[in-house]
Amino acid sequence: MDLSSINPVLLVASLMVAATPILLAAIGELVVEKAGVLNLGVEGMMITGAICGFALAVETGSPLVGFVSAAIGGALLSLLFVILTQYALANQVASGLALTLFGLGFSALLGQDYVGLKPPATPRLDIPVLSDLPVVGPILFSHDPVLYLGIALTAAVWAVLKFTRVGLVLRAVGENHDAAHALGYKVVRIRVLAIMFGGACAGLGGAYISLIRVPQWTEGMTAGVGWIALALVVFASWKPWRALLGAYLFGGVTVMQLNLQAAGVAIPVEYLAMSPYLITIVVLVILSADKSSAPASLGRIFHASN
Repeated sequence: MDLSSINPVLLVASLMVAATPILLAAIGELVVEKAGVLNLGVEGMMITGAICGFALAVETGSPLVGFVSAAIGGALLSLLFVILTQYALANQVASGLALTLFGLGFSALLGQDYVGLKPPATPRLDIPVLSDLPVVGPILFSHDPVLYLGIALTAAVWAVLKFTRVGLVLRAVGENHDAAHALGYKVVRIRVLAIMFGGACAGLGGAYISLIRVPQWTEGMTAGVGWIALALVVFASWKPWRALLGAYLFGGVTVMQLNLQAAGVAIPVEYLAMSPYLITIVVLVILSADKSSAPASLGRIFHASN
């Protein structure tokens, strides 16, 4: 065992990279749930975004095209959930699970020709002077643009929900869709847009895994990140900044267990590998008693005729 081989600076920088796909997916799902919809299909949308982004990036040679395609792919897949839950009025839990299973199978089919290929490298956004600072530079100012996009998106969602009319209407729909409908708001339209936004964010998170964090395509490579993102929304009590902190917590646990494995810590690899998911379960158990922050209409079917 050699803990001295763990570089703290690289550890923190890697933590931010590991947290980004979780954060992107969690912020998207947070908006969806704020609108009163529970979409358990995050994992399916992430893996679909991962293959869409990877395939288009490889075919065009442009990571930007890959990320845009991933967002579109995730949003388009979310439309299946829209049709089932907002128009056919199907159960949201069952529809979300079906979406995840469909996404896993669909991505495996699309990805058959891309196994073993390498995507084009995503350039880092090195900021002059700041990137060269000791310690702080490598941690904060030497990452890819999508990582900063995740942080900016968190700030934007927080500002929209807290200070704008759009955020007020979204929260009103999530708290009491019948009252919002009575006031003349288009509940279904608002929820459709929120679901598509969540799908686009999940697709971006999936592409971040296949294009940056693990630059390759492997079937099922999201490996439960979508479920962690779902748990993170609860952990954050539906607050964007807490989602950011929670993503860094879970990303840190993931990176730490990989570093401990590399350092030869005398703990079975299986225990280290399951630690992020174990901590997710523990956090959910601790917070399960406090449901006061959850949108009141979360998971409830809306009947426009009411």
